[in-house]
Amino acid sequence: MICYEHPLNERIRTLLRLEDLFKRIDYFSAQTTAAEHHATLIALFEVLEITSRADIKSDLLHELERQKQMLEVLRKNPHVAETVLNNVLSSITITFRELLEMPGKVGEHLREIEWLMSIKQRMAIPGGCCAFDLPTYYYWLNLDVSQRQQNFNDWLAPFRPVRDAFGIVLYLLRESERTSKVVATQGVYQQSGLERTPLMLRLTLSEDLLCVPEISANKYALNIRFIPALTAQRNKTYENDVEFELTFCNL
Repeated sequence: MICYEHPLNERIRTLLRLEDLFKRIDYFSAQTTAAEHHATLIALFEVLEITSRADIKSDLLHELERQKQMLEVLRKNPHVAETVLNNVLSSITITFRELLEMPGKVGEHLREIEWLMSIKQRMAIPGGCCAFDLPTYYYWLNLDVSQRQQNFNDWLAPFRPVRDAFGIVLYLLRESERTSKVVATQGVYQQSGLERTPLMLRLTLSEDLLCVPEISANKYALNIRFIPALTAQRNKTYENDVEFELTFCNL
């Protein structure tokens, strides 16, 4: 089965992008070759681009506080597991405090390292990081693996409160799911009269189906059109019925 997550507002879209980038950073930084550590820096610089365009810290603080207030109300609900609720609330409280104490903008500690910013600038040029362009970077890529990984640990440590914060928000979003099994007749599924526009949709379908979903949604209607996979014919609709699981996620 393949699960497609489709964010329906810019805030959730940003958090999903950051989650994906940090997963890549975790994977490539744990490897040992220069090429993989180069890929780590590419992803890290993409994180900097995203965090420089949005007030991630403020948005996360606001959302954590909102979720804490909503969850506190559930303490009196007999159908809620108290231990799980207390663990989530404790995580929110700790992460909120650490995020609040975080100095400056997200990623500011990296923007102050001129050497890293010179590499970031050259990476915007195709093939701009060759040894003759950046000899100091080439030297760094030839250092001992443990030294490069220590650098990554130092550069990534200040991001931990942000990672914990958006991890909590996305966890709560995914746990709020309401799932149903539906069928897209001849590749098209429509639903009108949504109670409220969800923040994210999750579509789960068999990997054997040679199609992918195109999604549009608002408070009035949801439209999902499946198109053939691995083709440039985006205007062509998949002609067969598609069975899939549809999940609405909200905070």
